[in-house]
Amino acid sequence: MTLFAYNFIRFAFEVYYFLILANVLLSWFPIARGNAITVFIYEMTEPFLRIFRRILPPSPRFPVDFSPVLAIFALYVLESLVFRLLALLL
Repeated sequence: MTLFAYNFIRFAFEVYYFLILANVLLSWFPIARGNAITVFIYEMTEPFLRIFRRILPPSPRFPVDFSPVLAIFALYVLESLVFRLLALLL
């Protein structure tokens, strides 16, 4: 049971890392925004990325969006905390 939980949680975090990376890559290319896959990726990642866009919004002088970098870092910290908590409980 514990190995299944560990693998499931690890897989969920990896999928979310991939979705954030896919969101970044899709923002660089003019792909149709109505595509079901792009809509799914956007809807899954934007609520989390929006938190970091409020913390560090792009400025007019340097219009680079660092929210995905902050989001991936925060997700990594959260993943570490979850696995440490899981290790303590089991």
